[in-house]
Amino acid sequence: MNLFSQTITDFWQSQFLNGDIIYSDKAFTVSINPDLSEERRVMMLETSDGQVMAVLTPELADKLDLYQQQDLSEFAFRQKLIEVGVTLHGADYLFYFSQAEKNILLRENLEGSLRQLTEQDETIFSEFESAASEQDLDDAYVELDPWAVFGSFEKSRLVSAASMYPWRNAQQIADLGVLTLIPFRGKGHARKVVRSICKYAYNQEYEPQYRCQLDNEASVMLAKAAGLTLFGKWETISPDS
Repeated sequence: MNLFSQTITDFWQSQFLNGDIIYSDKAFTVSINPDLSEERRVMMLETSDGQVMAVLTPELADKLDLYQQQDLSEFAFRQKLIEVGVTLHGADYLFYFSQAEKNILLRENLEGSLRQLTEQDETIFSEFESAASEQDLDDAYVELDPWAVFGSFEKSRLVSAASMYPWRNAQQIADLGVLTLIPFRGKGHARKVVRSICKYAYNQEYEPQYRCQLDNEASVMLAKAAGLTLFGKWETISPDS
């Protein structure tokens, strides 16, 4: 039995293995896909078991002279990108619920000082935003108008919120962001809203996805506390390339 659902496995394989595989060994695989968008013309994924996959457009493969490559490693591939002036954006960790943790979540009663937010909560949510720093708002990307929003309260004050929306072209994956006001951190609010919104996603037949930068230790700790498991590290081309 796979650790993660078939939906997750199929999605990432479709991103990296749908094209022509031009190199593959036990640790590293490179494929060519002409259907990649401009902002995704090269991507890399390192799964938690150490497997690394790269996918890129035929044009970029030509520029890197990959078709003549008899032997290739992840290091050599990254060096070739650097040599032609292509840089990758800082990697994101990807977290999902394992199938075992999903079953636990779906049986859990998450009611209490949290609930789903609606347009009727605009005033409450505006007060919440005004109490957060611009940096926290930018990093968390939590909004009232996405597909789903959940909030946790203390004495009728919204102190933590998570929002979620269907992700990119993935029909069954929903990406989430979460933000807790500084004075209320460390009290379990974020864990509750993450688990609540993820349970909602499952009930809507979506797989919840949690992403964060590698250096965001607090976010990594929250993902683990919420019961999520590391799937891998995902990199795309930098907008500056």
